[in-house]
Amino acid sequence: MTAFDRRRLLAAAAALAAPGVMRSRAAQAVEAADALVTGRLTVDMHSRGGGFIREDTIPDPVVDAMRAGGMAIACLAIVADIPATKVLPDHRIHPVRDPDPGELYTWSKASFARVLRLAQGQGARVIGSTADLRAAPAGGPAVIVAAEGADFLEGQIERIDEVRRQFGLRHLQLVHYRPNELGDIQTEAPVHNGLTDFGVEAVRSCNRLGVVVDVAHATFDVVKRAAAATSRPLILSHTSLTPVPGRYSREISPDHARVVAQTGGVIGVWPPSSIFPTIDAMAEGMARLVDIVGIDHVGLGSDMRGLLSPSVLPSYRAFPLLAQALLARGFSVEDAGKILGGNYARVFTATVG
Repeated sequence: MTAFDRRRLLAAAAALAAPGVMRSRAAQAVEAADALVTGRLTVDMHSRGGGFIREDTIPDPVVDAMRAGGMAIACLAIVADIPATKVLPDHRIHPVRDPDPGELYTWSKASFARVLRLAQGQGARVIGSTADLRAAPAGGPAVIVAAEGADFLEGQIERIDEVRRQFGLRHLQLVHYRPNELGDIQTEAPVHNGLTDFGVEAVRSCNRLGVVVDVAHATFDVVKRAAAATSRPLILSHTSLTPVPGRYSREISPDHARVVAQTGGVIGVWPPSSIFPTIDAMAEGMARLVDIVGIDHVGLGSDMRGLLSPSVLPSYRAFPLLAQALLARGFSVEDAGKILGGNYARVFTATVG
């Protein structure tokens, strides 16, 4: 999809929402949104777009969609615990068995290799440094190699540096859908009562090696100890705000969000339709989070191809609609740019150097 095609798509949506005399204003909003995502440093902090989770996953041309929608960088996250988890009849993902020794390490290395093959096959550059990050808008779509769950460590801290060197890991989420050696998760009963000593060691190792630390899926107790241990800003890549989260909810409270923000970090808002029925509602959710933590601490985490419910942002081709919704919500171009990538870029720069 060309820039003209994208503007035409946005114009059609705006015309439906604002018929008659308001169409000229709608057209101006379309142009402003298009300018906000064209050639800018935009970042999705958490994605599985492309189809690399399993060897037999049906691929999709995610890089073409990024180019069409103005998404400069996607953090493509392997899922480290897949062999030991399953969706059960309650429609939630649970750990179902203890993995064999070395199983998740072997699985994760194969998954990292698939991410690199996807990037090479679709013509996306892999970002390893701040210089790479800054060059992304002009150089075409790029990816940051990430991991959802540090389960592949299996208690061996040196593996962080191993996968950083071998596969270009620059973004590590500590836990996912099984309580692992690092700490507890939001969706299961606590086992460790927070971040373990090994988890603290992993946070500090990431700080030293230049790997962004992501505390998505982690309990509030894990996040508080990670915040105390880190010397770099934290990321909580994909969630949303709620006043009082349910017992096994993936949403977070205002206090939870504030702890991440107080490290200088960023909380990514995600797009499940069960929480945000429209793109406009998602923009409103971002605005509510900005009210709690400030404009410098909110971002986007689409969880592309990772949601169990439908997404209101199912493709990067729809990304300009989110930009338009943020502008319509009253954000300035500068502030919307922070949400759509600038804030993550700041954390990446502070961490990776």
